[in-house]
Amino acid sequence: MSEDLPRKAVVLVSGGMDSAVTIAIAREQGYRVHALSVAYGQRHQSELAASDRVAAMLGAVEHKTVAIDLRSIGGSALTADIAVPLDGADRSDIPVTYVPARNTIMLSIALGWAEVLGSSDIWCGVNAVDYSGYPDCRPAFIEAFEALANVATKAGVEGAGIRVHAPLMRMSKADIAREGQRLGVDFSATVSCYRADGEGRACGHCDACRLRAQGFRDAGMTDPTRYA
Repeated sequence: MSEDLPRKAVVLVSGGMDSAVTIAIAREQGYRVHALSVAYGQRHQSELAASDRVAAMLGAVEHKTVAIDLRSIGGSALTADIAVPLDGADRSDIPVTYVPARNTIMLSIALGWAEVLGSSDIWCGVNAVDYSGYPDCRPAFIEAFEALANVATKAGVEGAGIRVHAPLMRMSKADIAREGQRLGVDFSATVSCYRADGEGRACGHCDACRLRAQGFRDAGMTDPTRYA
């Protein structure tokens, strides 16, 4: 690829505030964003509509949604008939809203698409500061996946190699909100709630809602979330 042409990046987009800010950062750094969402059977389907809005709003050159069926294995409050804990009720180290292997699967799909596109860069919005304690949101996971990508693919073995970017990893939710504000992200287009209704309105009580609301409070910003 010529040095004066924009680099291609595959950016995982969930429709939430973190992935929106991740797209904005990638765009600011000069990447042509190929946005990727995964319909994995999540109960909060309205996040997929939010992904469409966010990708278009932030200038992705295309947005692809890949469907897989994680409900067939279940094991999570987001993919099985298990209640989503409310108001901090789940005090376990890894809460029941953790979806087994979700980020591994999503990054693997992103890796495949990146190879097809001729991209060396995958971006995701994982965060290990204000988060729910998921094991696949930690630096060790991203480092391990990047190492895997570089031994498991033609691009890694014969090409320029694969890099996995996680720019929000060490940022608080307040920092993420401020960064989004700086970059002009319209957070009203995003959906974070695990129990969002068909119109994307939030419950205000699940862990995702609580972390988001606290982040906006700590940042001294108005939270544009619509509640049911």
